[in-house]
Amino acid sequence: MTAALAVRAVADFWPDRVTALADLPELAELPEDRRRTCLGLGIDRVHADPRYDAVELAASAAGKLLAETGATPGALLVIGSRAPERLMSSEATRLQSLLGLTDALTFSVGGLGCVSLTPALLTARGLLAADPQLEQVLVVHGSKPPTPRRYRHPVTVSGDGGQAVLLSRTGPVRVLDIAQATNGHYWDLFTVDFRDRAPADWSEECADLRRYSFQLALEGRTRLRDLYRELLDRNGMTAADVTCHVSQNLSAGAFRFTEEALGVRLSPACANNLASYGHLGPNDVLLNLYTAIAEGELPAGSRAVVFNASPVAAWSLLLVEHGGGEAETHYL
Repeated sequence: MTAALAVRAVADFWPDRVTALADLPELAELPEDRRRTCLGLGIDRVHADPRYDAVELAASAAGKLLAETGATPGALLVIGSRAPERLMSSEATRLQSLLGLTDALTFSVGGLGCVSLTPALLTARGLLAADPQLEQVLVVHGSKPPTPRRYRHPVTVSGDGGQAVLLSRTGPVRVLDIAQATNGHYWDLFTVDFRDRAPADWSEECADLRRYSFQLALEGRTRLRDLYRELLDRNGMTAADVTCHVSQNLSAGAFRFTEEALGVRLSPACANNLASYGHLGPNDVLLNLYTAIAEGELPAGSRAVVFNASPVAAWSLLLVEHGGGEAETHYL
């Protein structure tokens, strides 16, 4: 069991401009097999707006949360973007300035792609355990693809969005346990070669499609099964005690893979949000969890398991409990 950690509120922000999947500019330059793969992901549209960078997306979500809750967090954890706007500058302190959190302990976490929410939660839990005077930690992230091309073959299509998460020792959604595993053998499976290239020419490429689709998939199946079993065992639970299962949003095929690997049924919120927003990096899982709560899939007193995976490769699971009361605090 973990030290006390709870989610008090979550705010999501999306820019107004929306692009239908069929209207993505890169579709015209894709070979037919890749075009079919992209159109079969289960994504209908994504928010895509060049007026916002990753920091501005994160700041918009955080500003909304702080305005609605009146919170004054003592720590600000920024999940770093995949491609910062500038080298040698600080996204974390830029956000601190934009949000007016002058006195907040501020730094960045990440490095695990979509799974980067997990180290942020682990860090927040440690800060709250170590400092009795610290009452609230704010975690923020702006999801913005690292290249002009939003399609990551053969994985997903990335959309724009910001998310802010207010954490404390008590709250309506309790994080009961956290599990994480990584394998450094896949650290460079997906890369963007950007040196001496204009940003318009940046493209994210998979170094070995077979290695991703077969070798990593097989290891991912085993890792998720083992982590799921360990998480339940150490909390004295079985799968029957889990009311709701939630995943990150990559594709309809990825949902089927998770369901078949673990013998579970994912919340319909996952497929619905995938269709409407595409992949939002570390922001996916809490968006899906709070959507499931709002739609009555996780009644007060029940528990959910949240799955996350990244091709870097990293895997994580969260065991959360809906305590009722304020649990619907999700600002859209």
